[in-house]
Amino acid sequence: MDQRPDNRTEIRDFLASRRARITPEEVGLPTSGRRRVPGLRREEVAVLAGVSTEWYTRLEKGHISGVSEDVVEAVARALRLDEDERTYLFDLARAARPAHRAPTRRKDVPAPPRIQWMLDSMTMSSASVQNGRQEVVANNALARSLFAPMFESSTADKRGRASFARYIFLDQGSQHFFVDWDKAAATTAALLRAEAGREPYDRTLRDLIGDLSTLSPEFRALWAAHDVRIQHYGVKRLRHPEVGPLELTYQALPLPLSHRAVHDLNIYTAEPGTPSEERLKLLTSLAATQAPATDPAGSPHREGTPGSSGHD
Repeated sequence: MDQRPDNRTEIRDFLASRRARITPEEVGLPTSGRRRVPGLRREEVAVLAGVSTEWYTRLEKGHISGVSEDVVEAVARALRLDEDERTYLFDLARAARPAHRAPTRRKDVPAPPRIQWMLDSMTMSSASVQNGRQEVVANNALARSLFAPMFESSTADKRGRASFARYIFLDQGSQHFFVDWDKAAATTAALLRAEAGREPYDRTLRDLIGDLSTLSPEFRALWAAHDVRIQHYGVKRLRHPEVGPLELTYQALPLPLSHRAVHDLNIYTAEPGTPSEERLKLLTSLAATQAPATDPAGSPHREGTPGSSGHD
């Protein structure tokens, strides 16, 4: 029995949204007359991709299951997709192909002790491991202190794990904690969009997206934009309740824990010689005195609460 998800709507909306952002002038096509909609017409994308208008129209309606990778690549070039968007389109095409056997569902895996040891050794940087749903599966003491408002929020998932996505969109306090909340929210929605392309069978992810869409108008608007983000790094500005304003550099690095799931190692640090470095050092000292106990599996937790195992 074919258990493929019906992702034709996602394909249609993604391609249409990318087409709408490109003008004929940008791709060297002549313009004439008034246009009813912004961006390129379907026939113009077809010309750029080297396919017939009928064929591209069918593709944009979501019929991508039998399309070769060369054609998907040509469409990606015609629409000027960046690397993350290109990866997402290929993920959508892969998910639409006929399944010859039951799909392999992702299994969540705990962070092994060696990962926790590595995190704990990073005493001057906030370090955490997140899965593709933006849930924290492991963290060091400084990450726990740096993102204390999130860890203490009531928006943890059903397993008690801190969730950047739920905190950002469902806790009003996040709009004070993240100085550039709009940017953080857009990045989080784009990361979830990429994960939805990678893991179309993830019921927990679908439930998360459903909850956020129902409860957060901001998330609904961002989700409708179909923006995609896979690689993320940059500067994060926070209003920390204990040490005050922080401007930190962050970098997300792929961390293979399972061949079926995506995990990132997220590291936050401060530029040497800045006030933020001094405040981060203070927070490090506070974290050392408030470090939680460690359970036998190596995951820090607070006494009397479910184990937490900390973005962007």
